[in-house]
Amino acid sequence: FQISVLYKGNLIQYLDKVLQFGLPLPANYVFLCFLGFYFLLLCMRVNPWLSIAGSLAFGLSSYFFIILETGHNSKAEAIAYMAPVVAGVILSYRGKLLAGGIITALFSALELYANHFQITYYLVLTLIPLVVVLFFDALKNKTLPDFFKASAVVGLAALLGASTNTSILWSTSEYSKYTTRGPSELTINSDGTSNGETKTSGLDKDYATAWSYGIGETFTLLIPGFYGGSSTGELGTGSEVYKELKAKGVPNANNIIKQLPLYWGDQAFTAGPVYVGAIICFLFVLGLLIVNGPLKWWLLSATIFSIILSWGKNFMGFNELMLDYFPAYNKFRAVSMTLVIAEFTIPFLGLLALSRIFEPEGNLTKGEIIKNLKYSIYFVGGLLLFFILFGGSLFDFSSPSDAQLEKSGWPDYLISALQNDRSWLLKKDAIRSLIFILIVAGIIWAVINQKIKNHLAYGIIAFLILVDMWGIDKDYLNSDSFVAKNKVDLPYQPTQADQQIFADTDPDFRVYNTTARLDQDSRTSFFHKSLGGYHGAKLKRYQELIDFHVGRGNMAVINMLNAKYFISGNDKGEVFAQRNPGALGNAWFVNNIKIVANADSEITAMKEFDPASTAIIDKRFEDKLIGFISNKDTTGNSSIALEEYKPNYLKYQSKSVTDQLAVFSEIYYDKGWNAFVDGNPAPYLRANYVLRAMRVPTGEHTIEFKFEPKSYFIGEKLSLASSALLLLMVGGGIFILLRKIYKFV
Repeated sequence: FQISVLYKGNLIQYLDKVLQFGLPLPANYVFLCFLGFYFLLLCMRVNPWLSIAGSLAFGLSSYFFIILETGHNSKAEAIAYMAPVVAGVILSYRGKLLAGGIITALFSALELYANHFQITYYLVLTLIPLVVVLFFDALKNKTLPDFFKASAVVGLAALLGASTNTSILWSTSEYSKYTTRGPSELTINSDGTSNGETKTSGLDKDYATAWSYGIGETFTLLIPGFYGGSSTGELGTGSEVYKELKAKGVPNANNIIKQLPLYWGDQAFTAGPVYVGAIICFLFVLGLLIVNGPLKWWLLSATIFSIILSWGKNFMGFNELMLDYFPAYNKFRAVSMTLVIAEFTIPFLGLLALSRIFEPEGNLTKGEIIKNLKYSIYFVGGLLLFFILFGGSLFDFSSPSDAQLEKSGWPDYLISALQNDRSWLLKKDAIRSLIFILIVAGIIWAVINQKIKNHLAYGIIAFLILVDMWGIDKDYLNSDSFVAKNKVDLPYQPTQADQQIFADTDPDFRVYNTTARLDQDSRTSFFHKSLGGYHGAKLKRYQELIDFHVGRGNMAVINMLNAKYFISGNDKGEVFAQRNPGALGNAWFVNNIKIVANADSEITAMKEFDPASTAIIDKRFEDKLIGFISNKDTTGNSSIALEEYKPNYLKYQSKSVTDQLAVFSEIYYDKGWNAFVDGNPAPYLRANYVLRAMRVPTGEHTIEFKFEPKSYFIGEKLSLASSALLLLMVGGGIFILLRKIYKFV
């Protein structure tokens, strides 16, 4: 429901394809990042050639390449559309109500169509301080009527943009309440302890803040190797580790140095640092000194806010308030992701600074520019020089992963060599960053003193940004990251166990791979219907069932989930399939009903029960059983069987000599699934914590379950109408603009 649905009603999707110019993945998303930020800078009247440098700075941020390498495509697309949304909002508040409103509506629609609501949420967090700053500026200048008029336009535009995605938003909003992002009905943990201490109405606080950026780790924005890099990185042949390996005669030293735990921070693991660029950080500081007006204070406050949020558990007092009281903040995990705000605001202010220097407006004198340029060099350059001289003595460069190395047989001298290499990475990258900022400062000085022309400076700065950023990006996305298309289409080869399972012609059963983690196993899901797998928003009740029972080997629960096969392994690394004779099939009749008081009682009652004969029912469904008498068919003539299976349609045939209660080995989700008996709507209820159950009358009947969520079918009609209206508005806006240009000419 969250992965494979096609939302054909939203016409904005065709514009999304146009803007990507038919480029292949992942070049399309990199291009969108360039294009969106370029558009924003043009709206801010930044020189078009200088805007190219800015678009490179934003689009080449290391984090974007890291998420592309790890496959977070919707996240990358949502990030790309942040800048043009901001452009529309700023234009609106600058009095360009028609253009600003249309741009805001259009790119809000595209932002939401990317379908990564965490990034969209962070975009809203970026815009909140902008609106606050503009409000106080309007209050100061006595222009509140204009502020409220612009706010109304932005609000209506955002509403129109959202309405084009009605089906996505409605479905996700409805579904999210029942997922790991929503509240739990349980008051106990799987070990029997109370869960009250770390719970919120959304994700557990420990889970939400598991990926928290270290306070010191923030310096990776300026020095990419400050914390070593990635959890699995590569060192060169000049490294201390390599020298020690060669000195001891280790034959595979070249291979060992390609897979080293270079990262020494507190995150469980990381694919790489968030690096916005030494040049851009330097220009950001310069912008704080020479850019005036409310935009500077907005960009500064948003940057600080982003960094503090990214610290998560390392600054828990503030973040706990956010998790407890800020609307919907507790629905999202990996708080380090909030740094996408800083990755937007830092280059934005940096380019505004360059624009003010190279395309001067107002009374900024040559002397003021040189003075503030010196101050920026003193601050950023002095900081880098400090780490170059003293960084190696400030930290011990040890990592929690070092204990694992020791357990795996690494000697102390080799671990010490690795720590020395981490220290060298910090120093080396600090020197690298210092060189870049000094060169850029020299170019700015040369332009101010008319030693070189502005347009030459634009090209040099763009080139330096490219060299700076790509020098880091290529460590995380390079030729080794790409594979042949056939390997993308078929990433796994079937094993002997898979081949055994393929021979079964049963239309629907599940597989439990005991050789992999239930919450991380994608391989099994590629070939079979799996008990496990990963999704960031799986149903909470199913996750709780895994925590309490499936992961603990409760065969009664595994059987009711129709796990017909186990995939097991031996000491030789061979895997094989084992038939589970206890699997209960797709549906069955029970002759006992156990009514329980609440979710706690429901899940604990499953520790010892026979799902073949007993159904555990929460008392809130008791009204659906009024008048029903549980009868055991002693003749053995009752049966129920699945005849047709599709992900959104199930058809069963039942036969019984008495009224029966059927349990179906399918997830209960009443916001979309409707039940029918002989074509007539029929009620159903939840049983055994996650499954469906239904009263089946005497005789022979056809039972159907159809997935018919109103959020999709009604939402698609609303999306079609809204997106058509928006595109008409865009067309009308372009027509008005062209008419003005024609009259001017």
